[in-house]
Amino acid sequence: MRMLVTAWAWPSHLYAMVPLAWAMRAAGHDVLVACQPSLMAVAERTGLPCARVGSDVDSVDMVRGYALPTRRFGTPEAAASANGGAPRALRMFQANAEAMVDDLVRLAREWRPGVIVHDPTAWAASIAAAVAGVPAVRHLYGADLVHRARRFLPELLAPMAERHGLDDLEPLGAATVDPFPAGVQVEVDYRPTPIRYVPYNGPGQAPRLGPSNRPRVCVTWGTTMARVDSRRFLAGEVVRALASPEVEVVAAVTAAQRTLLGPVPEGVRVVEGAPLHALLPSCDLLVAHGGAGTSLTGLAAGLPQLLVPQLPDHQAHANRLVRAGAADLLPPDEADPAELRERALRLLHDERARQAAARLRQEIADRPAPAAVVPWLERVAAG
Repeated sequence: MRMLVTAWAWPSHLYAMVPLAWAMRAAGHDVLVACQPSLMAVAERTGLPCARVGSDVDSVDMVRGYALPTRRFGTPEAAASANGGAPRALRMFQANAEAMVDDLVRLAREWRPGVIVHDPTAWAASIAAAVAGVPAVRHLYGADLVHRARRFLPELLAPMAERHGLDDLEPLGAATVDPFPAGVQVEVDYRPTPIRYVPYNGPGQAPRLGPSNRPRVCVTWGTTMARVDSRRFLAGEVVRALASPEVEVVAAVTAAQRTLLGPVPEGVRVVEGAPLHALLPSCDLLVAHGGAGTSLTGLAAGLPQLLVPQLPDHQAHANRLVRAGAADLLPPDEADPAELRERALRLLHDERARQAAARLRQEIADRPAPAAVVPWLERVAAG
């Protein structure tokens, strides 16, 4: 069988699907990753065959326009001028779908996959699958926030669907694969297929930190905020606030973020380019921005989390973890050094938060591994 995997050009959305894609490849199936030009280098590093489709969209600028308003950073100009209609993030997904759909339809017709697996915000996949007459399977990367906004989808997808002769498109596809623990997932009106979250954070050298006689706190800020607005990359401020004899602080950054991190106090360890899942099992607390991939990787390691969200989806994910008792949320306007230090130390000694994080880790571990989901995907393609 052939499986076409597609995501618009945002690395973390593709990362979530890589373990299942490799499970399909290991089971003997052909797998092809289709993405926009700016994601090709990332896709190639997964080791899977890739195909370039469509053109790039300035998604970074669109994300910049819907960052959460704060006293500290102000209200983004685009967000201030928005007036009703679909949420701004959905307009970004629509723009990327428009940029991808015609090429993706051609690729699906030429390559003839048995199933298309896609990031839930890569809407071009639903249209390509319908035109090719094959099932589209959404692979979630976190909470199903698109399902909550599904009333907007028919209008947003209508021009593309009509262009390709479709008058009855199911935007949520034939099935959904869900790695997010039920304890933090939003309520939906369908039955997803659970899959174990196997972290894939890209290639890199595993850090060798060794044991510590103090609680170890990992500070990381993902890859989004540094691209959107360097002022919102708060990892350096957090590191300097937390550094003390009471804890060992490890800053996990990309090589490009090292300059943004700024000066770090003596004793802080800076790890560049390491896969996050190789670092977190040796830690006791995660302090981060609330991105779905980072938070899920933290949950897979069983860590309580202190989250400082600055985008709507980051806040939505942070809220789910807080409700489950595994995290604390600190708005950026309140994230001064004293408050950061107090909240982090409180979480480190919060037995209920540790137990909640451990329960979520166990729920992730109890889900079927990607290899066990392959037979189900074969049945979806056949049915």
